[in-house]
Amino acid sequence: MKGLTDIEGIRVGHATDEQAMTGCTVILCDGGAVAGADIRGSASGTSEFSTLDPGHLAEHVHAVVLAGGSAFGLEAACGVRQYLARQGVGMRFRSAIVPIVPCAILFDLAIGRSDVWPTREMGEAAAAAATSDTVAEGSVGAGTGATVGKAFGIGRAMKGGIGSATVTLGGPASGIRIASLAAVNAFGDVISPNPGRILAGARKSEESLEFADTAREMLGGLVPYASQSNTTLVVVATNARLSKVQAQKLAQLAQIGVARTIRPVHTMYDGDVVIALSTGNQEADINSLGVAAAAAVEESILRSVRLAKSRGAVPGLAAPR
Repeated sequence: MKGLTDIEGIRVGHATDEQAMTGCTVILCDGGAVAGADIRGSASGTSEFSTLDPGHLAEHVHAVVLAGGSAFGLEAACGVRQYLARQGVGMRFRSAIVPIVPCAILFDLAIGRSDVWPTREMGEAAAAAATSDTVAEGSVGAGTGATVGKAFGIGRAMKGGIGSATVTLGGPASGIRIASLAAVNAFGDVISPNPGRILAGARKSEESLEFADTAREMLGGLVPYASQSNTTLVVVATNARLSKVQAQKLAQLAQIGVARTIRPVHTMYDGDVVIALSTGNQEADINSLGVAAAAAVEESILRSVRLAKSRGAVPGLAAPR
Protein backbone atom coordinates (compact mmCIF):
# COMPACT_ATOMS: atom_id res chain seq x y z
CA MET A 1 0.00 0.00 0.00
CA LYS A 2 1.16 3.54 -0.80
CA GLY A 3 -0.68 5.43 1.93
CA LEU A 4 -2.84 8.45 1.07
CA THR A 5 -1.99 8.15 -2.62
CA ASP A 6 -3.81 4.81 -2.75
CA ILE A 7 -6.87 7.00 -3.31
CA GLU A 8 -7.28 7.83 -6.99
CA GLY A 9 -6.92 11.53 -7.68
CA ILE A 10 -4.76 12.21 -4.61
CA ARG A 11 -1.13 13.28 -4.94
CA VAL A 12 1.22 14.18 -2.10
CA GLY A 13 4.34 16.34 -2.12
CA HIS A 14 6.72 17.48 0.62
CA ALA A 15 9.11 20.39 0.96
CA THR A 16 11.70 19.95 3.72
CA ASP A 17 14.24 22.32 5.27
CA GLU A 18 16.61 20.03 7.17
CA GLN A 19 18.68 22.85 8.65
CA ALA A 20 15.78 24.90 10.00
CA MET A 21 13.88 21.69 10.85
CA THR A 22 10.62 22.71 9.26
CA GLY A 23 8.61 22.00 6.14
CA CYS A 24 5.21 21.58 4.55
CA THR A 25 3.15 18.82 2.98
CA VAL A 26 0.73 19.39 0.11
CA ILE A 27 -2.15 17.09 -0.83
CA LEU A 28 -3.40 17.80 -4.35
CA CYS A 29 -6.93 16.69 -5.26
CA ASP A 30 -7.02 16.16 -9.03
CA GLY A 31 -10.48 17.09 -10.23
CA GLY A 32 -11.37 18.48 -6.80
CA ALA A 33 -12.60 16.70 -3.68
CA VAL A 34 -15.66 17.01 -1.47
CA ALA A 35 -14.29 17.87 1.96
CA GLY A 36 -15.18 18.28 5.61
CA ALA A 37 -13.25 18.94 8.80
CA ASP A 38 -13.32 18.44 12.54
CA ILE A 39 -11.26 20.45 15.05
CA ARG A 40 -10.91 19.05 18.58
CA GLY A 41 -7.80 20.78 19.91
CA SER A 42 -7.98 24.25 21.43
CA ALA A 43 -4.86 25.76 19.84
CA SER A 44 -5.53 25.31 16.13
CA GLY A 45 -4.17 27.48 13.35
CA THR A 46 -5.98 27.32 10.01
CA SER A 47 -6.93 29.24 6.88
CA GLU A 48 -9.86 28.78 4.46
CA PHE A 49 -11.51 26.28 6.79
CA SER A 50 -14.85 28.02 6.32
CA THR A 51 -14.93 26.48 2.81
CA LEU A 52 -15.21 23.06 4.49
CA ASP A 53 -18.47 23.93 6.21
CA PRO A 54 -21.44 22.08 4.68
CA GLY A 55 -23.24 25.40 4.16
CA HIS A 56 -20.40 27.03 2.24
CA LEU A 57 -20.76 27.76 -1.48
CA ALA A 58 -17.54 25.94 -2.45
CA GLU A 59 -18.39 22.38 -3.49
CA HIS A 60 -14.81 21.13 -3.74
CA VAL A 61 -11.32 21.79 -2.48
CA HIS A 62 -8.37 21.54 -4.84
CA ALA A 63 -5.57 21.00 -2.33
CA VAL A 64 -4.85 20.80 1.39
CA VAL A 65 -1.68 22.17 2.99
CA LEU A 66 -0.15 21.02 6.26
CA ALA A 67 2.75 23.18 7.41
CA GLY A 68 5.17 23.81 10.22
CA GLY A 69 6.12 27.32 11.29
CA SER A 70 3.05 28.06 13.41
CA ALA A 71 0.97 30.94 11.99
CA PHE A 72 3.82 31.93 9.68
CA GLY A 73 3.42 28.58 7.90
CA LEU A 74 -0.02 29.57 6.61
CA GLU A 75 1.87 31.48 3.92
CA ALA A 76 2.77 28.16 2.24
CA ALA A 77 -0.83 27.85 1.02
CA CYS A 78 -0.37 31.01 -1.09
CA GLY A 79 2.30 29.24 -3.13
CA VAL A 80 0.01 26.27 -3.68
CA ARG A 81 -2.78 28.59 -4.91
CA GLN A 82 -0.40 30.24 -7.31
CA TYR A 83 0.81 26.88 -8.60
CA LEU A 84 -2.73 25.58 -9.15
CA ALA A 85 -3.95 28.80 -10.74
CA ARG A 86 -1.17 28.54 -13.33
CA GLN A 87 -2.39 25.01 -14.06
CA GLY A 88 -5.93 26.30 -14.58
CA VAL A 89 -7.20 24.52 -11.45
CA GLY A 90 -9.78 26.18 -9.21
CA MET A 91 -13.23 27.74 -9.03
CA ARG A 92 -13.99 29.86 -12.08
CA PHE A 93 -15.39 33.36 -11.74
CA ARG A 94 -15.70 34.74 -15.26
CA SER A 95 -12.04 35.04 -16.30
CA ALA A 96 -10.62 34.43 -12.82
CA ILE A 97 -9.55 31.08 -11.37
CA VAL A 98 -9.46 30.75 -7.58
CA PRO A 99 -8.12 27.47 -6.13
CA ILE A 100 -9.68 26.44 -2.79
CA VAL A 101 -6.78 25.44 -0.53
CA PRO A 102 -7.46 24.93 3.20
CA CYS A 103 -4.33 25.00 5.34
CA ALA A 104 -3.55 23.87 8.89
CA ILE A 105 -0.32 24.49 10.79
CA LEU A 106 1.68 23.03 13.64
CA PHE A 107 4.26 24.67 15.90
CA ASP A 108 7.81 23.41 15.28
CA LEU A 109 9.75 26.57 16.14
CA ALA A 110 11.10 25.12 19.41
CA ILE A 111 13.28 22.45 17.78
CA GLY A 112 14.83 24.19 14.80
CA ARG A 113 15.26 27.84 13.86
CA SER A 114 12.50 30.07 15.16
CA ASP A 115 13.09 32.65 12.42
CA VAL A 116 12.63 30.29 9.45
CA TRP A 117 9.28 28.84 8.43
CA PRO A 118 7.52 27.48 5.33
CA THR A 119 7.07 30.19 2.70
CA ARG A 120 4.94 30.48 -0.42
CA GLU A 121 7.99 29.31 -2.39
CA MET A 122 8.18 26.17 -0.25
CA GLY A 123 4.45 25.57 -0.72
CA GLU A 124 4.83 25.91 -4.46
CA ALA A 125 7.79 23.52 -4.45
CA ALA A 126 5.81 20.92 -2.48
CA ALA A 127 2.90 21.21 -4.92
CA ALA A 128 5.22 20.83 -7.90
CA ALA A 129 6.76 17.74 -6.27
CA ALA A 130 3.38 16.10 -5.59
CA THR A 131 3.13 12.56 -6.93
CA SER A 132 0.90 9.52 -6.77
CA ASP A 133 3.89 7.41 -5.68
CA THR A 134 4.18 5.91 -2.20
CA VAL A 135 3.99 8.68 0.41
CA ALA A 136 7.35 9.62 1.94
CA GLU A 137 7.13 9.27 5.73
CA GLY A 138 9.07 10.14 8.87
CA SER A 139 10.99 13.38 9.27
CA VAL A 140 9.81 15.07 6.07
CA GLY A 141 7.48 17.88 5.07
CA ALA A 142 5.23 19.12 7.84
CA GLY A 143 6.67 16.43 10.11
CA THR A 144 10.29 17.58 9.85
CA GLY A 145 10.31 19.42 13.16
CA ALA A 146 7.41 17.58 14.81
CA THR A 147 7.82 16.29 18.37
CA VAL A 148 5.68 14.38 20.88
CA GLY A 149 5.48 14.10 24.68
CA LYS A 150 6.09 17.69 25.79
CA ALA A 151 4.55 17.84 29.26
CA PHE A 152 8.05 18.41 30.69
CA GLY A 153 9.30 20.63 27.85
CA ILE A 154 11.13 19.93 24.61
CA GLY A 155 14.20 18.59 26.45
CA ARG A 156 12.34 15.43 27.44
CA ALA A 157 10.30 15.01 24.24
CA MET A 158 10.74 12.62 21.31
CA LYS A 159 10.43 13.08 17.56
CA GLY A 160 7.15 12.88 15.72
CA GLY A 161 6.75 13.04 11.97
CA ILE A 162 4.65 12.04 8.98
CA GLY A 163 2.87 8.68 8.72
CA SER A 164 0.42 7.30 6.17
CA ALA A 165 -1.72 4.14 5.97
CA THR A 166 -4.62 2.60 4.04
CA VAL A 167 -7.56 0.38 4.99
CA THR A 168 -9.62 -1.53 2.39
CA LEU A 169 -13.21 -2.57 3.09
CA GLY A 170 -14.44 -6.05 2.21
CA GLY A 171 -17.71 -7.78 1.41
CA PRO A 172 -20.33 -5.67 -0.39
CA ALA A 173 -18.03 -2.65 0.04
CA SER A 174 -15.13 -4.41 -1.68
CA GLY A 175 -13.05 -1.88 -3.58
CA ILE A 176 -13.73 0.95 -1.14
CA ARG A 177 -10.56 2.35 0.35
CA ILE A 178 -9.83 4.93 2.98
CA ALA A 179 -6.36 6.26 3.66
CA SER A 180 -4.81 8.61 6.20
CA LEU A 181 -1.84 10.93 6.40
CA ALA A 182 -0.88 12.29 9.82
CA ALA A 183 1.61 14.97 10.87
CA VAL A 184 2.10 14.20 14.56
CA ASN A 185 3.34 16.97 16.86
CA ALA A 186 1.36 16.04 19.95
CA PHE A 187 1.52 17.32 23.51
CA GLY A 188 0.74 13.78 24.73
CA ASP A 189 2.42 10.41 24.34
CA VAL A 190 1.86 8.13 21.33
CA ILE A 191 0.34 4.84 22.47
CA SER A 192 0.33 1.51 20.65
CA PRO A 193 -3.25 0.36 21.39
CA ASN A 194 -2.20 -3.27 21.28
CA PRO A 195 -0.73 -3.96 23.84
CA GLY A 196 -1.40 -0.45 25.15
CA ARG A 197 2.18 0.63 25.74
CA ILE A 198 3.84 3.99 25.09
CA LEU A 199 5.67 3.99 21.79
CA ALA A 200 7.10 7.51 21.96
CA GLY A 201 6.58 10.33 24.42
CA ALA A 202 7.81 12.26 27.42
CA ARG A 203 10.90 10.74 29.05
CA LYS A 204 11.76 10.64 32.75
CA SER A 205 14.83 12.82 32.17
CA GLU A 206 16.80 14.30 29.30
CA GLU A 207 19.31 11.46 29.63
CA SER A 208 16.72 8.69 30.03
CA LEU A 209 14.90 6.64 27.42
CA GLU A 210 12.34 5.50 29.99
CA PHE A 211 8.87 6.95 29.57
CA ALA A 212 7.30 9.12 32.26
CA ASP A 213 3.68 8.38 31.21
CA THR A 214 2.21 11.86 30.86
CA ALA A 215 -1.40 10.95 31.66
CA ARG A 216 -0.42 9.08 34.84
CA GLU A 217 1.75 11.99 35.98
CA MET A 218 -1.12 14.43 35.40
CA LEU A 219 -3.50 12.22 37.37
CA GLY A 220 -0.91 12.32 40.15
CA GLY A 221 -0.99 16.12 40.27
CA LEU A 222 1.52 17.19 37.62
CA VAL A 223 0.85 20.65 36.26
CA PRO A 224 2.34 20.22 32.77
CA TYR A 225 4.73 22.59 31.08
CA ALA A 226 2.46 25.18 29.46
CA SER A 227 3.58 24.54 25.90
CA GLN A 228 1.63 25.85 22.93
CA SER A 229 3.96 23.96 20.57
CA ASN A 230 1.68 21.04 19.75
CA THR A 231 -0.88 19.76 17.23
CA THR A 232 -1.73 16.60 15.29
CA LEU A 233 -2.88 17.23 11.72
CA VAL A 234 -4.65 14.45 9.83
CA VAL A 235 -6.02 14.11 6.30
CA VAL A 236 -8.19 11.11 5.45
CA ALA A 237 -9.30 10.40 1.88
CA THR A 238 -11.66 7.87 0.36
CA ASN A 239 -12.77 6.73 -3.08
CA ALA A 240 -16.35 6.56 -1.79
CA ARG A 241 -18.83 9.28 -2.79
CA LEU A 242 -19.71 11.61 0.08
CA SER A 243 -21.70 14.80 0.52
CA LYS A 244 -20.16 17.66 2.47
CA VAL A 245 -22.24 16.69 5.50
CA GLN A 246 -20.96 13.11 5.27
CA ALA A 247 -17.38 14.30 4.81
CA GLN A 248 -17.67 16.32 8.01
CA LYS A 249 -19.03 13.25 9.81
CA LEU A 250 -16.18 11.13 8.46
CA ALA A 251 -13.68 13.63 9.87
CA GLN A 252 -15.41 13.38 13.26
CA LEU A 253 -15.32 9.58 13.21
CA ALA A 254 -11.66 9.58 12.13
CA GLN A 255 -10.80 11.51 15.31
CA ILE A 256 -11.40 8.24 17.17
CA GLY A 257 -8.11 7.00 15.72
CA VAL A 258 -6.35 10.07 17.14
CA ALA A 259 -7.86 9.43 20.58
CA ARG A 260 -6.79 5.77 20.51
CA THR A 261 -3.15 6.54 19.87
CA ILE A 262 -2.38 9.82 21.68
CA ARG A 263 -2.74 10.27 25.45
CA PRO A 264 -3.70 12.84 26.61
CA VAL A 265 -5.29 14.18 23.45
CA HIS A 266 -7.31 17.22 22.31
CA THR A 267 -5.86 19.36 25.11
CA MET A 268 -5.83 23.12 25.49
CA TYR A 269 -2.26 22.94 24.18
CA ASP A 270 -3.12 21.04 20.97
CA GLY A 271 -4.66 22.18 17.70
CA ASP A 272 -5.80 18.72 16.59
CA VAL A 273 -7.49 18.79 13.17
CA VAL A 274 -8.86 16.11 10.83
CA ILE A 275 -9.80 16.89 7.21
CA ALA A 276 -11.76 14.32 5.19
CA LEU A 277 -11.68 14.16 1.38
CA SER A 278 -13.94 12.26 -1.03
CA THR A 279 -12.80 11.78 -4.63
CA GLY A 280 -14.82 8.78 -5.84
CA ASN A 281 -18.23 7.71 -7.04
CA GLN A 282 -18.77 4.45 -5.16
CA GLU A 283 -21.49 4.09 -2.55
CA ALA A 284 -20.48 3.16 1.00
CA ASP A 285 -21.98 3.17 4.48
CA ILE A 286 -20.68 6.20 6.38
CA ASN A 287 -20.49 4.25 9.65
CA SER A 288 -18.31 1.53 8.11
CA LEU A 289 -16.16 4.22 6.52
CA GLY A 290 -15.79 5.82 9.94
CA VAL A 291 -14.54 2.56 11.48
CA ALA A 292 -12.06 2.16 8.64
CA ALA A 293 -10.97 5.79 8.90
CA ALA A 294 -10.21 5.46 12.61
CA ALA A 295 -8.13 2.35 11.89
CA ALA A 296 -6.20 4.10 9.11
CA VAL A 297 -5.55 7.15 11.32
CA GLU A 298 -4.37 4.90 14.15
CA GLU A 299 -1.82 3.17 11.92
CA SER A 300 -0.63 6.42 10.33
CA ILE A 301 0.06 7.95 13.74
CA LEU A 302 2.04 4.91 14.87
CA ARG A 303 4.05 5.00 11.64
CA SER A 304 4.76 8.71 12.12
CA VAL A 305 6.83 8.04 15.23
CA ARG A 306 8.28 4.69 14.19
CA LEU A 307 9.79 6.34 11.11
CA ALA A 308 10.85 9.64 12.73
CA LYS A 309 14.59 10.31 12.90
CA SER A 310 16.50 11.93 15.74
CA ARG A 311 16.96 15.66 15.32
CA GLY A 312 19.36 17.62 17.48
CA ALA A 313 18.90 16.53 21.08
CA VAL A 314 15.45 15.01 20.43
CA PRO A 315 15.59 11.23 19.91
CA GLY A 316 13.56 9.42 17.27
CA LEU A 317 12.73 5.76 16.89
CA ALA A 318 14.08 5.48 13.34
CA ALA A 319 17.67 6.35 14.26
CA PRO A 320 20.21 5.04 16.78
CA ARG A 321 19.78 6.77 20.09
